[in-house]
Amino acid sequence: MKPEHPRHLAEALRRRGWLLSFWPWRALVYLVSTVPIAGVLSVGLLIVGAPLLAAVNAMTLHGRRPELPLVLFLAVGSLTMLALAPIVTVPLAAVERWRLGLVDNRPLPPPPPWPGLVARYRSGSAWREVAYAFWLGGFVPIAYWVLLLLVLLDLGMVTSPWLAGAADQPVVIWRTVHGPGEAIPYAIVGVLLIPVLCYAAGLLAALQGAVARWLLTRPADAAALREVARSRTRLVSAYEAERRRIERDVHDGAQPRLTSLTLQLGLARLDVPEDSPAARPLAVAHDQARGLMVMLRQLVHGIRPQSLTDLGLAGAVRELADAATVPVTVRAEIDGELPEIVETTAYFVVSEALGNVARHAGATRAEVRLSRSGGTLVVEVSDDGQGGADPARGTGLTGLADRVAAVDGRLLLASPPGGPTRVRVELPCRP
Repeated sequence: MKPEHPRHLAEALRRRGWLLSFWPWRALVYLVSTVPIAGVLSVGLLIVGAPLLAAVNAMTLHGRRPELPLVLFLAVGSLTMLALAPIVTVPLAAVERWRLGLVDNRPLPPPPPWPGLVARYRSGSAWREVAYAFWLGGFVPIAYWVLLLLVLLDLGMVTSPWLAGAADQPVVIWRTVHGPGEAIPYAIVGVLLIPVLCYAAGLLAALQGAVARWLLTRPADAAALREVARSRTRLVSAYEAERRRIERDVHDGAQPRLTSLTLQLGLARLDVPEDSPAARPLAVAHDQARGLMVMLRQLVHGIRPQSLTDLGLAGAVRELADAATVPVTVRAEIDGELPEIVETTAYFVVSEALGNVARHAGATRAEVRLSRSGGTLVVEVSDDGQGGADPARGTGLTGLADRVAAVDGRLLLASPPGGPTRVRVELPCRP
């Protein structure tokens, strides 16, 4: 199977053939194109930063207080910079999102639309872009200068044999070289360090790209997430109310009438002679009615099991354990009443998990634990089977996880090859 192409520089750096791919050239273009942008930003920061640093040094080293004009300049300059930053960073963020494609092929979410001048200052995305601008103008130039010094040092080592033949005696690292013979070991080391510097440049570009993606990607709106959570809660509540209505209508309306119809058909079969032309159609209708009664009971049981209503969660789970094909131990430590939707979800979790044990695990025993810790119901089903449970294999775990997520719970699975398997479900118990 042909390996997939890496989608971003950090992933490409882990590949063996990175130096022979096109990624080093893309990283080089990204670094070189950063220089003018970071240079302009660093000059803007130095206009305020250099006097501030000088004033701090004067106070700490010489104990001299800054003069009033310098204080006014620093205050006005800092406030002006902060006031203009959310506006200036709009084109900067657009350019940086475009340049990020050089080292990261993953698509970015679309930038937020212009919210208006006043709303721009209240936007979290705007201040994340400002933070990126300060990072690009403050930290990045320092890292680039360090990389440049390392490159120049390596270049001096590589060219030292030719420089040693000149009239002046060059100094390589910390030692004076008196001839080409003494410089050859330095040149060899310099050649060997070229791939290391290439990887260092790639790491710097990957780090810069990761920070750009982190700060320039539009963050999720917390208010919108809260609204999604509230809407999901409303949907679950509406579903639960509709489920109870359907259960009540089927149990109190359709099921008794179907039972009566089945009895009437049974009595009619007794009154009709077996050799009558109507006997056979009547027998077929009676059998179909009885089959429909069984199907209706199963539908009602699937909506909410009757045992759950009569026995509660612990009793209904023990009934499931008694009907299981392997010995199942039930340990229930739950006090007080549980919300109906939580009870129903927990019951179907145990039912599906025990069904998976019987169908796929090859286990000799299983255990079910029900416990309540604070406002959370914890359901654990474990077995001594062969393990290797995988939701992608269609063992019902994906549907089970969806059912648990619908009530804002979570499902945890531990099933190493060879076993054992443990399914843990945590359900919040809201009153």
